[in-house]
Amino acid sequence: MEPGGSSKSQTEPKKRQSKTPRKPKDSVLEQKSPAEFFAENKNIAGFDNPGKCLYTTVRELVENSLDSTESISELPVIEITIEDIEKSKFNSMIGLIDRDRVDEALYDDYETAKAREKRLAKEARAQEIQAKNASVGKKVKEPPASKTMKSRGEASFYKVTCKDNGKGMPHDDIPNMFGRVLSGTKYGLKQTRGKFGLGAKMALIWSKMSTGLPIEISSSMKSQNYISFCRLDIDIHRNIPHVHLHEKRDNKDWWHGAEIQVVIEGNWTTYRSKILHYMRQMAVITPYAEFLFKFVSDSSDKNVTIRFARRTDVMPPVPLETKHHPSSVDLLLIKRLIEETPKQNLLQFLQHEFVNIRKAYAERLIGELGPEFSPKMPIKSITSQQIVRIHQLFRQAKFDDPSGDCLSPAGEYNLRLGIIKELHPDMVATYSGSARVFEGHPFIVEAGVSVGGKDVKQGLNIFRFANRIPLLFEQGADVVTRTALKRINWSGYKINQTQDKIGVFVSIVSTKIPFKGTGKEYIGDDITEIASAVKSAIQQCCIQLKTKIVKKIQAREQQERKRSLSMYADNAATAAYNVLEAMEKSQASKKQRYEDKDAEMHKEILTHSTVRKETLRELYEEISAGAITKEMLREKLLQHVEQVDYEMALEYATHSGVSEEPREGIFIQSLEAAEDNFMDLHSPAFVFRLFC
Repeated sequence: MEPGGSSKSQTEPKKRQSKTPRKPKDSVLEQKSPAEFFAENKNIAGFDNPGKCLYTTVRELVENSLDSTESISELPVIEITIEDIEKSKFNSMIGLIDRDRVDEALYDDYETAKAREKRLAKEARAQEIQAKNASVGKKVKEPPASKTMKSRGEASFYKVTCKDNGKGMPHDDIPNMFGRVLSGTKYGLKQTRGKFGLGAKMALIWSKMSTGLPIEISSSMKSQNYISFCRLDIDIHRNIPHVHLHEKRDNKDWWHGAEIQVVIEGNWTTYRSKILHYMRQMAVITPYAEFLFKFVSDSSDKNVTIRFARRTDVMPPVPLETKHHPSSVDLLLIKRLIEETPKQNLLQFLQHEFVNIRKAYAERLIGELGPEFSPKMPIKSITSQQIVRIHQLFRQAKFDDPSGDCLSPAGEYNLRLGIIKELHPDMVATYSGSARVFEGHPFIVEAGVSVGGKDVKQGLNIFRFANRIPLLFEQGADVVTRTALKRINWSGYKINQTQDKIGVFVSIVSTKIPFKGTGKEYIGDDITEIASAVKSAIQQCCIQLKTKIVKKIQAREQQERKRSLSMYADNAATAAYNVLEAMEKSQASKKQRYEDKDAEMHKEILTHSTVRKETLRELYEEISAGAITKEMLREKLLQHVEQVDYEMALEYATHSGVSEEPREGIFIQSLEAAEDNFMDLHSPAFVFRLFC
C-alpha cells in the first residue's frame, strides 16, 4: 500500500467522527438546600464583595445583639471588635506552613524584566521633572510611593467579635440557631430588624466559603451558672450544623448574653467609612445603647477605638406579635392558618385568627359567603374552592384599619437625644406621626430635622431608618431622599437648602417594610401612603424650626440695632452737652425778649435727650455747677436703649404668647411635713403633690 493511501485512510475516519453528533446528557432532577441557594446567591443577603461582606457581618451581629437585649428590657452594652489577621497568622490558624515562592513567573504579581525597565524609566523621568522644577523655584510635589502589585489571590482576613449583655440562647438550641438556614425566632407577624431571617447564618456561610474556619459561640442566660460554648460550621448541601465542640463551662461572674466570633475574608480599607457611618447612625436611633467599636491591627497607627456613650435610660417598648389583617392575606396564608388553627369552626376561626373581626361582623361575613357556609361549619372541612371564596370576600369587604399598638417606634424623645448626642446641631425639631396603613399593615413614620452641627456637610444630609436599622445603600431611589429633595420647599421655612447644614432623619417602622430590590436597602417612592406620611412628618419638623429660626433672626436684628445705637451714644452725648454748655454761656448776654423763644427750643432739646427739668434756670445752674456731665448724658442714653429693647421684646413675647418676665424662685414645702389632704400626680420626671 502506498504511503499516500495509508494517510488518506487515516484521515477519513476522523472526518466521519466529526460529523457524528454528540449524545445529550440525560437531565437529572436536582434539589438545592436553602444554605446552598444563599451560598450561590449571597448578593441577595448583602454579601456582594469582601468589603460588603465585612460590613454586613458587623450589621447582622449588632442587630441580633440589640434584639436580644431589648427582648429582656436590658439596656444594651455591645462590644464590636474587628481584628486584622495577617497571612502568616491565618495560615497557622488553619494549619498551613508558610512557603517561599519557587517559580516567581507563575504568580499574577510577577514583574517581567521589560515591565521593570519601563517602571524604572518612568520613575527616573519623574525625578528629573522634580529636580527641574526645584531649580526654577516651582513648588515640588512629593513623589507618590511606589505601588506594589497585589496578587488576585492575596486576600485580607478579619476576625469579627460581637459581645452583648442580652438574653442568651438555650444550650441545646445553639447548633440549629446558627447552622440551619431559615430557622429562627423572628418569623411571626411583628416588627423585626431582620430582612431575611438569616442573621449570623450568612456570616457563617461566607466564613465557610472564604476561610473554611468554624464559628465560635459563647452564651449564657440569666441566673445560669454555666456558659454554653459551641464551635460549629454548616453542611451547606444538607443545611444542617456540623458541631466541632459543644460543652458547658463555669460561669463564675454570672454573666449573661452572647459572644460570637467569626473569621471571614473582607476589605476594611474600602468599607471603613461605611462601617463607622453605620455605627454612628445606630447610635442616633438607639441612644439608650452603649457601643464600643474597635479595629485592631499589627500597626498601631491604623487602630480605631470609638465609644458611643448611652444618653438615656428610656427604652422603646418591645414589639408585639399581631394577627393578620384580612386585606393582607393571600390564598396560601389562609390555607396555612386553617391547617394550624386550634379553633373548631369557621366563626371562631374568623374571630381569633384575624384582627378587627368581631363576632357580629364575622357572622355577617359568613352570611355573605353563601348558603354552603355556616358559623358552626368545621374549619378543617373547608375545600380549596371555598378558600378562594373567602379570599375574594376579604379583598372586597370593608374592614377597620389595624392599630399601631403592636409597633415600637424609637420615639421623639430618643430620636431627639440621638441627634443631639451625635451631631450637636444648633437647633433640632422632631415629630412622630400617628399609625397609618399600607396593604393591611400598620406603619408609623418619625422624622427629625436639624440645622448646623458637627461633621455635617452643607446641604441636605439624609439619614434613613427602617424598623430602627440604618439604610446606607441605594439612597437615590428611596422615598425619603426623593421627598426631601423634590417635595419640600425649604426656603418657605427660612432654611437655605444649599448653604445650611441640614440633617433629615426619617424612621419608618412596620410589620412589613416594603423594600425594593434584592438587597432590601431602600423603600420605593411608588407607595402613596408612605410618601404622604414622610412628607407630612418632615413638614411638621420644618414648621417647628421656622418658629425657632424666626426668633433667632429677630434676636440677631435686635442685637445689631442695640449695638448700632450704643455705638453712637458717645457722640450724641458729647453733641448734646456741647449745645447745653453753649446755651448756658450765652444766656447772660441775651435779652429778655428772646427768653420765650429760647425756652421753647431748649424744651425740644431736653425732650430728645430725656432730661426733664422744671425750669431753664435750674438746668443752667446744674450745668454751671457740673451736676450735668457728658458721662451722665451717655449713661442716660444707654439706659434708654436698654428700656426700648426690653419693651420691644416684651411686646413680641405678648404677641407670641411667651412670657419673658423675670422668673422668681419657688420654694416647695417638704413632703415629709405635709398633711394628709393631698393628691399625687406622677410623671416620669417628677411627682407633683397637690394640696386640697
